[in-house]
Amino acid sequence: MEASFELTLQMVIAVVAGIGAQVVAEYLKVPSIVFLLLFGILLGADGIGLLHPHSLGPGLEVIVALSTAVILFEGGFNLELRELGKVSGSLRNLVTLGTAITLVGAGMAAHWLSEFPWTIAFLYASLVVVTGPTVISPLLKLVKVERQVATLLEGEGVLIDPVGAILAVVILDTILNGETDPVRAISGLILRLGIGGGIGAIGGWLFGLMFKRGNFLSDELKNLVVLAGVWGLFTLAQLVRSESGLMATVVAGIVLRASSVPEERLLRRFKGQLTILGVSVLFILLSADLSLASILALGWGSLLTVLVLMFVIRPLNVGICTWKSDLNWRQKLFLCWIAPRGIVSASVASLFSIFLTERGINGGDSIKALVFLTIILTVVCQGLTAAWVASWLQITSTEATGAVIVGCNPLSVLIARLFKERGEPVVMIDTDPAAAEQAEAENIRVIVRSALDRGVLEEAELASMGTFLAMTNNGEVNFVLAQRAAEEFNPPRVLAVFPRNPEANNATGKPKVQQAFVSDLPLKTWNEYLKDGRVKLGTTTLTEQEFSFQQAHLQALMRAEEIVPLFLEREDRFLIAPATTEDWQPSDRIIYILHDPRPNLLKRLSGDRNATRLNVEKLSKVEEVPIPPL
Repeated sequence: MEASFELTLQMVIAVVAGIGAQVVAEYLKVPSIVFLLLFGILLGADGIGLLHPHSLGPGLEVIVALSTAVILFEGGFNLELRELGKVSGSLRNLVTLGTAITLVGAGMAAHWLSEFPWTIAFLYASLVVVTGPTVISPLLKLVKVERQVATLLEGEGVLIDPVGAILAVVILDTILNGETDPVRAISGLILRLGIGGGIGAIGGWLFGLMFKRGNFLSDELKNLVVLAGVWGLFTLAQLVRSESGLMATVVAGIVLRASSVPEERLLRRFKGQLTILGVSVLFILLSADLSLASILALGWGSLLTVLVLMFVIRPLNVGICTWKSDLNWRQKLFLCWIAPRGIVSASVASLFSIFLTERGINGGDSIKALVFLTIILTVVCQGLTAAWVASWLQITSTEATGAVIVGCNPLSVLIARLFKERGEPVVMIDTDPAAAEQAEAENIRVIVRSALDRGVLEEAELASMGTFLAMTNNGEVNFVLAQRAAEEFNPPRVLAVFPRNPEANNATGKPKVQQAFVSDLPLKTWNEYLKDGRVKLGTTTLTEQEFSFQQAHLQALMRAEEIVPLFLEREDRFLIAPATTEDWQPSDRIIYILHDPRPNLLKRLSGDRNATRLNVEKLSKVEEVPIPPL
């Protein structure tokens, strides 16, 4: 009973500490791995001594294996093949040629600077060729960089993890068995990748078939079936050929994503939560088992080894692999700086340390210590400075322009026209061909299909746009569309016209979906005003001296449904106006439409057939229309 309680206590401490580290990291907006490592070391033997991972026995290896399988499946599932196609050449080079460059460079550095034997030096190098998705993905959620750069970093992190892990196993086999035949080593590597890829492809296809035809299963049960299937594929691949399971999970995720399964958003959310839990527990357990004395015993040579890996080998790697790509020098420089190591390096290094020690081969503890030193330096240095570097290089996606607008109606066409006149790309989406004609008449690109189809949003290139705006006549549909766009594409600004409090969808922090224009916008009414020509398009600039008065005056007119703010023009940015006025600032230029109650008698009396057609070209000429008194 006491032994059982001790194991339970160890797991509870690991889970509580891991989730606690995630909460602190979320609050402080820094990569979670920083606090996971810190909390693990503090709880371990070199800290207060509450956590003893070795007491889990073989269970630790089981936790590491199953958690890593889920993490890599989720990474593969998040890869977007359409986006990968834009960087396919560079990505292929980073996974193949880049792996060889890092392996040779890191091996030479570890041998000459850390004074490791050649075999141990190259074993270390095989462990650090990977750039962990468990660090990259959370980092890119905090640091919004251009989509092309983010896709390349995510793709490299996910695809290179199984390659690096299998490469490390091949080198470990060489050390343990004394096998030095390079042909057998390379054939073993290719065989593992092939077996894992084949099993994963079949499994991913079966998952997609189950999602499309298993209508008798609830969404929650489908998610659990996928979880069980991922572990089943991992175990099957391991049985067929050791260390091919990681490749199977990655490929299964990629194939399932390519299947365009229904309710993909729910599966992604479920797997994302499991990944956070797995990463949290693993990092806490592995870092708690780390000996600080072993890191300090490495000496200055090992510190230089890691610095050479970061400042010499990584830039050389990126420079060669992206030589003929379309990336500019700013994007390449950011890629040179961002290459943090993660959970796969830590977990495989911990397992290898055990294997080498059991076989009586020196160097296991030193490899583990050097790998963790690499993780600590790359995560802390690169993770904490990534936002500053991205801003300095001007590659943040928050500066992205352009808009995807769902719903073709007079007001949305006017908004699209204003975006277009600013020189920003704009795409409209609607299922009604007749409604789309109005936008097409203004030379605005329209996709006549449902925005609920993820492929339509991809075709609209939402991933590279700065704004998503849903403004159909159905507020509930608008809210759902905006939520999906925020979760699946994460554009900088997501707004919708819906009859709810904008904070309702996110009780804490800034909402993912903001309510556009005004609260409970009567969209049909304003569209009728626009058709009848009973509006004026005006602008006013908020001043420091009269800011409070102007804000209160406009708010009163908004409540009276006399004015609808459309845009905030701030410096060089053109932003859709949110329903709340709390974001307004002095010097903001407010572009609005003003209700003009005078009927358009001339058009009515003349019998003009086009009287109800909005003359967007004339209306889009913004003038200083006086704001009426209350």
